[in-house]
Amino acid sequence: MARIAIGGFQHETNTFAPTKAGYEAFTRGGGWPGLVSGPALFEAVKGINISVAGFIDAAQAAGHDLVPTTWAAASPSAEVTDDAFDRIAGLIVEGLRAALAVGPLDAVYLCLHGAMVTESHEDGEGELLRRVRDVIGPTLPLVASLDLHGNITRACFDAATVMVAYKTYPHVDMADTGRRTAALLDKVLREGVPFKAFRQLNFLIPLSWQCTMAEPSGPIYDRMTALETGGVWTASYLPGFPAADIADCGPTVLAYGATLADADRAADAVAADVAGHEAAFAGRIYDPDEAVAEAVRLSAGASKPVVIADTQDNPGAGGNSDTTGMLRALVAAGVERAAIGLMIDPAAADAAHAAGVGATIELGLGGHSGIPGDAPFEGRFVVEALHDGNTTGTGPFYRNARMTLGPSACLRVGGVRIAVASNKVQMADQALYRFVGIEPTEQAILVNKSSVHFRADFTPIAEAILVAAAPGPMVADPALLPWHRLRPGVRLSPKGPVWRGSAGAL
Repeated sequence: MARIAIGGFQHETNTFAPTKAGYEAFTRGGGWPGLVSGPALFEAVKGINISVAGFIDAAQAAGHDLVPTTWAAASPSAEVTDDAFDRIAGLIVEGLRAALAVGPLDAVYLCLHGAMVTESHEDGEGELLRRVRDVIGPTLPLVASLDLHGNITRACFDAATVMVAYKTYPHVDMADTGRRTAALLDKVLREGVPFKAFRQLNFLIPLSWQCTMAEPSGPIYDRMTALETGGVWTASYLPGFPAADIADCGPTVLAYGATLADADRAADAVAADVAGHEAAFAGRIYDPDEAVAEAVRLSAGASKPVVIADTQDNPGAGGNSDTTGMLRALVAAGVERAAIGLMIDPAAADAAHAAGVGATIELGLGGHSGIPGDAPFEGRFVVEALHDGNTTGTGPFYRNARMTLGPSACLRVGGVRIAVASNKVQMADQALYRFVGIEPTEQAILVNKSSVHFRADFTPIAEAILVAAAPGPMVADPALLPWHRLRPGVRLSPKGPVWRGSAGAL
């Protein structure tokens, strides 16, 4: 039995997004449990598809003594404020100091993302691990689970004994990744610290084409998993989060083995596989009117809805989930049996609750983020349903996640229903339509404010899936973003232009 301190601090930072993550964003949680410290952590994450829950299950089953520090997560957004970072990192560090004051630790586990940027630190996780190492010393085993979208730096990699990333996007294996991390920590405790290898690739991969339910990503992960035998302990390929204006944005490969040769062999093989498929990380992206027209065509006579990803306003990638480009396209086309969600607008939700079910209200819905080319949608809406916003995920991604969305409503304009909430969360679960009375399987067209995660729950009910680019902060093509700090020599999209530096030359 080992004595293991555990904690977590998760944020995916879109440095081009409109809103920063303050401390209160972490107390809310944004779809995952909010900030929690001490033994309450165990109950807060129990049964949820997140890595810390899987790690706890596996480590407790193995008989280990777990010492909880602090867990915190917030919805993706712009940078984490220094105040929030210092307070939460401080809680984790103080939790470790308190644990060490009681007795020695055998290891530390942290549930991290890998793409956190703060107001003062490009590498939020690297800075957190530096502070942790200052407390626990340079040799105590320190393991971490990571999101597949992490932008991993060499400093972050060097600070951890082992790092293990998800293998699926949509992330249906988050809890499984925690269990894999626990198994690898057991191996470290039995056999010692592994050798490791780090590789950084030189092109950015758009989010929509990182999906492991399709080529080329799915087979790349299958081939990587096949390498994890013999002397190769584990390997992780992280396509990266391509909306972070930091030097180390982009894909990385991490590998661990019994010998340096084992780790290098695995890292080189995976990196070469990814590089060899660079041109395949691409696909069709429609403008809003084209997407709706194609959805109308495909839905004619179909028994299942056509799903459109409103990818550039994905709250899972830093959007505020309130842009109106796709709503305008639906209304302009006069579609029937269409739904869009989630539209995050607390004022609209409050107005709906004040008016009551059956009322018609006039308001400017959404469009409050100041995104160029976007504005509130002015119209008359019928209030069809109201809800307090407390609901639970049922699909593969959000299963058992207890969400607090605040005052919520179903509003209808013409043949379009809008699922409106007060607190943002990605439309990655059919329950996020149903809680306000919209049955997704009965719609002809669904517009989901998500990039890929929705596919886990919506692919089984979809006639077809289209990707649309309405105005929003998560620009689908990284080459169109206003870069300044990215390291020179990186291609801004697969086979795309090369970034030459802050002078702006491509």
